[in-house]
Amino acid sequence: MTQSVEDGSSADRLVRFSTAERMIHRSIAVLMLTCMATAAVLYNAPIAVSIGHRRIVKLIHITCGFALPVPILLGAVFATYRADLRRLNRFRRSDWTWLRSGKRRDGSIRVGKFNAGQKLNSALSTGAILVLLGTGTVMYFPNITRLSWRTGSTFVHDWFALAIGLLVIGHIRFAIRDPESRVGMKTGSVSAAWARKQHGAWAAEVASEAAARNGAAEEEADVSGRRADAR
Repeated sequence: MTQSVEDGSSADRLVRFSTAERMIHRSIAVLMLTCMATAAVLYNAPIAVSIGHRRIVKLIHITCGFALPVPILLGAVFATYRADLRRLNRFRRSDWTWLRSGKRRDGSIRVGKFNAGQKLNSALSTGAILVLLGTGTVMYFPNITRLSWRTGSTFVHDWFALAIGLLVIGHIRFAIRDPESRVGMKTGSVSAAWARKQHGAWAAEVASEAAARNGAAEEEADVSGRRADAR
């Protein structure tokens, strides 16, 4: 569950991602970038010749490819990760408004923890990973399917690899343009001012949760005080 950071100098910051979520994101990033780098070597003859060790490069590519879904599956163990998956899977009316608007970043449209672009990126990336995993399996185990399937898998694998490469480049480009978002993924927290402007509905949700917790704490303290007085 998201919550506000209320201790000392961090009072103006909101917790955005748990440690588990950040580790999962970093693991996926490392595996994905390694797959992209090794794929570039394998499919580009001049680079392959200059680097050499094609067998090792291929082994690294295959290992990282099969390992890519592992962090995603392990994330299901953590409640914060599951909660954010539910958020990413819900496309609301405000998300369509955000996509159609030419003023997505001025804070006039109140969106939740993730905007429509992040939701689309998540859905497309997950779908592409599944397709690449399936086609890669067919290519790695050629005897389990007929020749036409292997040929088709190679074609699909190559084009989906290109597509997910463009998605990753776009993701990095947007991250570079939003320093506070990068800080959130690095440290787990973001400034409350940034949250209110870029994710107004989420900031309001966090504030409501904090108020509810404070109210419950005060009520519990009051009950404890009355019990002490009664003694």
